[in-house]
Order: sequence, then structure tokens, then C-alpha cells
Amino acid sequence: MAFTLYNAPQSTCSQRVRFVLNAKGLAFEEVKLDLLVGDQLKPDYLALNPNGVVPTLVHDDTVVIDSSVIIEYLDEVSPEPENFTPTSPAARAQMRSHMRFIDEMPAAAVRVPTFNLAFLPRFQAMSPEEFLAFAESKPLRKEFMLAMGQTGFPQKEMDAALGRMQRTYERMEESIAASGGPFLMGTKPTLADISLMPAVVRMADLNLDHMWDDRPNVGRWFDAIKAHPAFAPTYYFGSLLTERFPHLQEMAKKRT
Repeated sequence: MAFTLYNAPQSTCSQRVRFVLNAKGLAFEEVKLDLLVGDQLKPDYLALNPNGVVPTLVHDDTVVIDSSVIIEYLDEVSPEPENFTPTSPAARAQMRSHMRFIDEMPAAAVRVPTFNLAFLPRFQAMSPEEFLAFAESKPLRKEFMLAMGQTGFPQKEMDAALGRMQRTYERMEESIAASGGPFLMGTKPTLADISLMPAVVRMADLNLDHMWDDRPNVGRWFDAIKAHPAFAPTYYFGSLLTERFPHLQEMAKKRT
């Protein structure tokens, strides 16, 4: 089986797929795209993924898009040596319910602090015409970019996004307590944990990990996912925003 992964190091959706590939020990060619210069909008990539987002997995002659779809696909075509899908229908349904919540809540909400705190200086450096052209070129994120504009999302939007993240930690705390943990559904991670992982890592990267200080099960979950053998190769140098954007390091120093 030949795998090629088109992705971006800092992309949270890409990180999901890299984790599964690494956990399964699957060799893959990694094609790194720079999203801020628009690699994902070039015609050759749009021919693979008309949504103009990452990641895209090419498996032999099969093209698979959308990270949630890709990680389920990988669990099906390569169930060994580690499988992240429960065997019973009831447990699979529970896992997929978690995944729907994750895609609806934290995976979407984390984009607001990401853009405001990390990407905004890049967009502010553009001329109004350059920014508009960049936003208009995005098939899936056009409205999101235009809503942010070159001044960033207003505080009301930031507060709403952080509120959705807080509700995520509440749900995590309850799920882990019910299952016994350390993962959402018990002693082993599922695709739900992998789906959730990048949003939690991103919040820590943005120096917002204090938001779960009073939720010990969330901290226990975070320690457990970071201890997984697939975590370190997934988060190679350059995968964190603080490793690419020096202003985030300065912001972190001011907060400490």
C-alpha cells in the first residue's frame, strides 16, 4: 500500500491523520503545503481536493478528503497493529457521537483564537486588495475569513469561541469520569480522542491551557495522549504555532 499525505505541519486536521498513520506504522510520503501562501489553492491541489483545505490522503489510486473520513478509512484498510474503532456497534455509535460533537464544537471554535492570536499579524500586513483576494480564493473558508477581516474577530466572538471550548472541557471531564479514563471511552484511545487531540494541543500552544486547570480528568487525558508513541512523530518541529510565529513566544512570556 502506498500512501501520500498532502498536509500542513500546523494544521489541526492534518495532525489527526499523521497521528493515525504513525500509530499504525504506515510509511507515507508527506507533501507539506504552506497554507498562508496559498499552496492549497493551486490548481494541481484543487484537482485532488476541490475544497481547497488540508489534509488529502492518496492511497494507491484512491483519493480521500476530510480528516474525520480519512482516519476512519485508515482504521478500515489497516486495522493492525493498533485499531481505534470499538468492536461493538453501541461503542462505535458512542465514539461517532463524540466525533460529531468534536467537529461541531472544539474543532470549529479553536479557529477563532488561532486566527486572532497567531495569523492576524500576517493578514494585517496585506493590503486590503490582497486580503480580499486571499479570502475570496478559499472555497470552504471564504465567509470565515471575511468575517474576521484584517482587524480580527471582535471580543464577543472570542468569548463565544472560548465558551464553546469550556463546554468541551466540561463534556470531557464527564465522559472520562464515566468511562474511568484516562481516555474518553476508557483505557484505550479511540478515533474520538484523536479527533479531539489537535484542538486541545492548539489551546495549550496558545497558552490557554489554564482553562482546564480545575478539570483534573482533562489534564489526565492530555498527559495520556501525549505519552502515546505516535504523538512525538506527529508533532515534529514546526507543528506548533509557537515554533513558527515568534510573537506567540513573546505573548507567552508576558503572561508568565
